[in-house]
Amino acid sequence: MRLLEFKSHGEFSLTKDLIDLIPPYAILSHTWGDDDEEVTFKDVTEGSGKSKAGYRKIQFCGEQAARNGLKHFWVDTCCIDRSNNTEFSEAINSMFRWYHKAAKCYVYLSDVPANGYNQANQSFQWMWEPAFRKSRWFTRGWTLQELIAPPSVEFFSLEGKLLGCRNSLERQIYEITGIPVQALQGSSLSDFSVKERMSCNRVQGINDVATHN
Repeated sequence: MRLLEFKSHGEFSLTKDLIDLIPPYAILSHTWGDDDEEVTFKDVTEGSGKSKAGYRKIQFCGEQAARNGLKHFWVDTCCIDRSNNTEFSEAINSMFRWYHKAAKCYVYLSDVPANGYNQANQSFQWMWEPAFRKSRWFTRGWTLQELIAPPSVEFFSLEGKLLGCRNSLERQIYEITGIPVQALQGSSLSDFSVKERMSCNRVQGINDVATHN
Protein backbone atom coordinates (compact mmCIF):
# COMPACT_ATOMS: atom_id res chain seq x y z
CA MET A 1 0.00 0.00 0.00
CA ARG A 2 1.32 3.41 -1.01
CA LEU A 3 0.16 6.62 0.61
CA LEU A 4 0.35 10.25 -0.36
CA GLU A 5 2.23 12.48 2.07
CA PHE A 6 0.98 16.05 2.38
CA LYS A 7 3.69 18.70 2.60
CA SER A 8 3.52 21.99 4.48
CA HIS A 9 3.52 24.01 1.24
CA GLY A 10 0.46 22.20 -0.11
CA GLU A 11 2.26 19.72 -2.35
CA PHE A 12 2.16 15.96 -1.91
CA SER A 13 4.29 12.98 -2.86
CA LEU A 14 3.98 9.20 -2.85
CA THR A 15 5.54 7.10 -0.13
CA LYS A 16 7.28 3.84 -0.88
CA ASP A 17 5.14 0.70 -0.88
CA LEU A 18 4.32 0.23 2.80
CA ILE A 19 3.85 -3.25 4.25
CA ASP A 20 3.83 -3.27 8.05
CA LEU A 21 4.43 0.20 9.48
CA ILE A 22 1.47 2.04 7.97
CA PRO A 23 0.84 5.45 9.59
CA PRO A 24 -2.68 6.79 10.27
CA TYR A 25 -4.26 7.97 7.03
CA ALA A 26 -7.39 9.40 5.46
CA ILE A 27 -8.96 7.79 2.41
CA LEU A 28 -10.96 9.32 -0.44
CA SER A 29 -14.22 7.94 -1.82
CA HIS A 30 -15.31 9.55 -5.08
CA THR A 31 -16.56 9.02 -8.61
CA TRP A 32 -14.17 8.83 -11.52
CA GLY A 33 -14.26 11.27 -14.40
CA ASP A 34 -12.91 10.51 -17.85
CA ASP A 35 -9.53 8.78 -17.82
CA ASP A 36 -7.73 11.86 -19.14
CA GLU A 37 -9.16 13.93 -16.26
CA GLU A 38 -7.76 11.76 -13.46
CA VAL A 39 -4.33 12.15 -11.88
CA THR A 40 -2.53 8.82 -12.25
CA PHE A 41 0.33 7.06 -10.49
CA LYS A 42 2.56 8.05 -13.42
CA ASP A 43 1.52 11.71 -13.09
CA VAL A 44 2.46 11.84 -9.41
CA THR A 45 5.79 10.06 -9.86
CA GLU A 46 6.65 12.46 -12.70
CA GLY A 47 5.40 15.55 -10.86
CA SER A 48 2.70 16.31 -13.42
CA GLY A 49 -1.10 16.25 -13.50
CA LYS A 50 -1.83 19.57 -11.78
CA SER A 51 -3.82 20.81 -14.76
CA LYS A 52 -6.16 17.81 -14.69
CA ALA A 53 -9.66 18.17 -13.27
CA GLY A 54 -9.03 15.31 -10.83
CA TYR A 55 -6.22 17.19 -9.09
CA ARG A 56 -8.79 19.26 -7.19
CA LYS A 57 -10.18 16.34 -5.19
CA ILE A 58 -6.70 15.03 -4.34
CA GLN A 59 -5.71 18.46 -3.08
CA PHE A 60 -8.94 18.60 -1.08
CA CYS A 61 -8.26 15.22 0.51
CA GLY A 62 -4.74 16.21 1.55
CA GLU A 63 -5.87 19.53 3.00
CA GLN A 64 -8.79 17.99 4.87
CA ALA A 65 -6.56 15.24 6.24
CA ALA A 66 -4.14 17.89 7.48
CA ARG A 67 -7.01 19.71 9.21
CA ASN A 68 -7.79 16.43 10.95
CA GLY A 69 -4.18 16.01 12.06
CA LEU A 70 -3.33 13.36 9.45
CA LYS A 71 -0.17 13.66 7.38
CA HIS A 72 -0.97 10.80 5.01
CA PHE A 73 -3.89 10.03 2.72
CA TRP A 74 -4.88 7.59 -0.01
CA VAL A 75 -6.57 8.15 -3.37
CA ASP A 76 -7.09 5.22 -5.72
CA THR A 77 -6.47 7.14 -8.95
CA CYS A 78 -2.81 7.74 -8.16
CA CYS A 79 -1.80 5.40 -5.32
CA ILE A 80 -2.30 2.29 -7.46
CA ASP A 81 -0.14 1.58 -10.50
CA ARG A 82 -2.89 0.36 -12.81
CA SER A 83 -0.38 -0.55 -15.51
CA ASN A 84 0.78 -3.35 -13.20
CA ASN A 85 -1.90 -6.05 -13.41
CA THR A 86 -0.66 -7.89 -10.33
CA GLU A 87 -0.67 -4.74 -8.22
CA PHE A 88 -4.10 -3.75 -9.50
CA SER A 89 -5.56 -7.17 -8.66
CA GLU A 90 -4.04 -7.11 -5.17
CA ALA A 91 -5.43 -3.62 -4.61
CA ILE A 92 -8.96 -4.71 -5.54
CA ASN A 93 -8.73 -7.58 -3.06
CA SER A 94 -7.36 -5.27 -0.33
CA MET A 95 -9.84 -2.43 -0.78
CA PHE A 96 -12.24 -3.29 2.06
CA ARG A 97 -9.34 -3.66 4.51
CA TRP A 98 -7.79 -0.35 3.43
CA TYR A 99 -11.08 1.48 3.95
CA HIS A 100 -11.67 -0.30 7.25
CA LYS A 101 -8.26 0.72 8.60
CA ALA A 102 -8.50 4.37 7.49
CA ALA A 103 -8.80 6.93 10.29
CA LYS A 104 -11.15 9.02 8.12
CA CYS A 105 -13.06 8.45 4.90
CA TYR A 106 -13.98 11.55 2.93
CA VAL A 107 -16.75 11.17 0.36
CA TYR A 108 -16.17 13.86 -2.26
CA LEU A 109 -19.37 14.56 -4.21
CA SER A 110 -18.34 16.38 -7.37
CA ASP A 111 -21.96 16.67 -8.52
CA VAL A 112 -23.28 18.23 -5.30
CA PRO A 113 -22.64 22.00 -5.21
CA ALA A 114 -23.23 23.84 -1.95
CA ASN A 115 -22.27 27.45 -2.60
CA GLY A 116 -23.31 29.65 0.30
CA TYR A 117 -24.13 26.69 2.55
CA ASN A 118 -23.07 26.94 6.18
CA GLN A 119 -22.98 23.57 7.93
CA ALA A 120 -23.75 25.25 11.25
CA ASN A 121 -27.15 26.35 9.89
CA GLN A 122 -29.01 23.13 9.09
CA SER A 123 -32.01 25.03 7.74
CA PHE A 124 -30.04 25.49 4.51
CA GLN A 125 -29.83 21.74 3.91
CA TRP A 126 -32.50 22.13 1.21
CA MET A 127 -29.85 23.86 -0.91
CA TRP A 128 -27.88 20.67 -1.49
CA GLU A 129 -30.03 17.72 -0.42
CA PRO A 130 -31.83 17.24 -3.80
CA ALA A 131 -28.45 16.97 -5.57
CA PHE A 132 -27.15 14.75 -2.76
CA ARG A 133 -30.00 12.29 -3.29
CA LYS A 134 -29.29 12.15 -7.03
CA SER A 135 -25.50 11.94 -6.75
CA ARG A 136 -23.78 9.46 -9.04
CA TRP A 137 -21.75 8.31 -6.03
CA PHE A 138 -24.72 6.28 -4.78
CA THR A 139 -24.89 4.28 -8.04
CA ARG A 140 -21.36 2.87 -7.82
CA GLY A 141 -20.55 -0.76 -7.09
CA TRP A 142 -18.13 0.29 -4.33
CA THR A 143 -20.65 2.40 -2.42
CA LEU A 144 -21.71 -0.26 0.10
CA GLN A 145 -18.25 -1.18 1.35
CA GLU A 146 -17.07 2.43 1.42
CA LEU A 147 -20.10 3.33 3.54
CA ILE A 148 -19.80 0.55 6.12
CA ALA A 149 -16.09 -0.34 6.25
CA PRO A 150 -14.49 2.89 7.58
CA PRO A 151 -14.88 3.92 11.23
CA SER A 152 -15.65 7.49 10.15
CA VAL A 153 -17.34 8.63 6.92
CA GLU A 154 -17.86 12.32 6.10
CA PHE A 155 -19.56 13.80 3.04
CA PHE A 156 -18.28 16.90 1.25
CA SER A 157 -19.62 19.05 -1.56
CA LEU A 158 -17.91 20.02 -4.80
CA GLU A 159 -16.43 23.03 -2.98
CA GLY A 160 -15.16 20.89 -0.10
CA LYS A 161 -17.86 21.99 2.35
CA LEU A 162 -18.79 19.45 5.02
CA LEU A 163 -22.39 18.31 4.47
CA GLY A 164 -22.54 15.81 7.30
CA CYS A 165 -21.34 12.40 8.40
CA ARG A 166 -22.66 8.86 8.04
CA ASN A 167 -24.56 9.16 11.33
CA SER A 168 -26.11 12.57 10.73
CA LEU A 169 -27.20 11.60 7.20
CA GLU A 170 -28.24 8.01 7.95
CA ARG A 171 -31.92 8.63 7.14
CA GLN A 172 -31.13 10.06 3.71
CA ILE A 173 -28.59 7.31 3.00
CA TYR A 174 -31.12 4.63 3.91
CA GLU A 175 -33.79 6.20 1.69
CA ILE A 176 -31.35 6.44 -1.23
CA THR A 177 -29.64 3.05 -0.94
CA GLY A 178 -31.89 0.79 1.10
CA ILE A 179 -28.96 -0.03 3.38
CA PRO A 180 -30.45 -0.58 6.88
CA VAL A 181 -29.67 2.14 9.39
CA GLN A 182 -28.32 -0.50 11.79
CA ALA A 183 -25.74 -1.51 9.17
CA LEU A 184 -24.68 2.12 8.85
CA GLN A 185 -24.30 2.14 12.63
CA GLY A 186 -22.00 -0.89 12.62
CA SER A 187 -24.16 -4.03 12.62
CA SER A 188 -23.00 -6.86 10.35
CA LEU A 189 -25.00 -7.40 7.17
CA SER A 190 -25.33 -11.06 8.19
CA ASP A 191 -27.67 -9.86 10.96
CA PHE A 192 -30.29 -8.80 8.41
CA SER A 193 -32.95 -10.68 6.48
CA VAL A 194 -32.44 -11.91 2.93
CA LYS A 195 -34.84 -9.20 1.74
CA GLU A 196 -32.80 -6.48 3.44
CA ARG A 197 -29.55 -7.85 2.05
CA MET A 198 -31.05 -8.00 -1.44
CA SER A 199 -31.93 -4.34 -1.06
CA CYS A 200 -28.29 -3.62 -0.27
CA ASN A 201 -27.23 -5.54 -3.37
CA ARG A 202 -28.53 -2.81 -5.63
CA VAL A 203 -25.49 -0.75 -4.63
CA GLN A 204 -23.11 -3.64 -4.05
CA GLY A 205 -22.40 -5.08 -7.51
CA ILE A 206 -18.84 -4.95 -8.82
CA ASN A 207 -19.70 -4.38 -12.46
CA ASP A 208 -17.97 -1.03 -12.37
CA VAL A 209 -14.54 -2.36 -11.34
CA ALA A 210 -13.40 -2.47 -14.94
CA THR A 211 -14.66 1.05 -15.55
CA HIS A 212 -13.25 2.45 -12.31
CA ASN A 213 -15.89 4.00 -10.02
